[in-house]
Amino acid sequence: MYPNVNLFIDGAWRPAISGKMLPVLNPATGEEIGAVGHAEKADLDLALAAAQRGFETWRKVSAHERYRLMRRAADILRSRAGDIATVMTMEQGKPLAESKGETLAGADVIDWFAEEARRAYGRTVPARVEGVYQLEIKEPVGPVAAFTPWNFPINQAVRKISCAVAAGCSIIIKGPEETPAACAGLVGAFVEAGIPAGVINLVFGVPAEISSYLIPHPVIRKISFTGSTAVGKQLAALAGAHMKRVTMELGGHAPAIVFADADIDAATKILSANKYRNAGQVCVSPTRFLVQQPVYGEFVDKFVTAAKAIKVGDGLDKDTRMGPLAHSRRLDAIEGFVADAVAKGAKVETGGRRIGNKGYFFEPTVLTNVSREARIMNEEPFGPVAIVNSFDTFEEAVGEANRLPYGLAAYAYTRSTKTAEAIGHAIESGMVSINHHGLALPEVRFGGVKDSGFGSEGGADALDAYLNTKFITQMNA
Repeated sequence: MYPNVNLFIDGAWRPAISGKMLPVLNPATGEEIGAVGHAEKADLDLALAAAQRGFETWRKVSAHERYRLMRRAADILRSRAGDIATVMTMEQGKPLAESKGETLAGADVIDWFAEEARRAYGRTVPARVEGVYQLEIKEPVGPVAAFTPWNFPINQAVRKISCAVAAGCSIIIKGPEETPAACAGLVGAFVEAGIPAGVINLVFGVPAEISSYLIPHPVIRKISFTGSTAVGKQLAALAGAHMKRVTMELGGHAPAIVFADADIDAATKILSANKYRNAGQVCVSPTRFLVQQPVYGEFVDKFVTAAKAIKVGDGLDKDTRMGPLAHSRRLDAIEGFVADAVAKGAKVETGGRRIGNKGYFFEPTVLTNVSREARIMNEEPFGPVAIVNSFDTFEEAVGEANRLPYGLAAYAYTRSTKTAEAIGHAIESGMVSINHHGLALPEVRFGGVKDSGFGSEGGADALDAYLNTKFITQMNA
């Protein structure tokens, strides 16, 4: 059974003050399966007051105690992975194995940042005068407002929560209204682990209303957002107007470059699996496939074969390898992208159509001969559509890879060490993965450049965005 989801404010699950609820739909059927609380200004005021109190309490807790609580939360999350995965698949659509993998990976993220909490070191700076001590210490920045998307309801929220809690901050999470139960399950693991009231608060509602109220509020000192570039720019501008620190993980349009000397079988297997994972609704999904001319035909044939072999269906079916799109808006968007590309000369090698009239299913699709003028070559598709074009020279591939203002992720396949080194340096991207798909591990950087955002939500650097560095100088009396 899918649970109705309330708000979590000041240590308690509670309905919105107004009593309003928002519907939650199953994307495999299009039918309503539950509801989620709709926070408004009065609820946000309660959350802000709770976050302020929670911060005053939590900032005094030692890093070692924060570590212990986080490790408990990670273990609790692992123990509930099966149940959480089921509700995630019901509300988001992805296959059950992907949902369980996301939940277990979330526990690993908590463990990683628990360890980082104990290693948020300051330093001593040598003084010029005897008897003077010069110290740089790390302090939590304060209450955080974080905004998380529906495509990975645990993966994104867990990074923001873990960073805040590890650093000694409190946090208000604006969770995804389309996929609230999995996010609530994550928060529930911290609650059972013993997180003090007010340290973590979870709200849902109209995104623009919540962000426009929380970001300028004087209680909030740090913003973290994952979502589209257009919305991210608006929120970053609002945060900048109030001198709030930001982490922005925004959209991408990842090039995947396959050179003539690549292992084509390996490239096809890895790239097709990652293209259609979560129905392509992944910010680091490979989207613009650039294949060197001598192997172009071979790659297209093998990639099309892989796409045709994917079983599409309800994510709760054990044989399903790709579920539906998350909602009708994505279905309409993908249909529009494909129609526009075809009108501008693209060839549909496979797919290109909606599946049935129940739920939001779309065929795994491969387009070739796609014009640069097509919308899908310039706007993030965020769906199960691979664009495969050919190139001749290294410089041509780099030019296309860097043509767009996005710079989140990029991929390349080659047997040449020289080419691998050159392409890694030439591509303008926050993350580049060569000959494998090695992104999004807890211990490595996760973030983009250019219009794809600012800062990292993974690795050792992620915690710094939640800490202030204070300089203290003291002379012995």
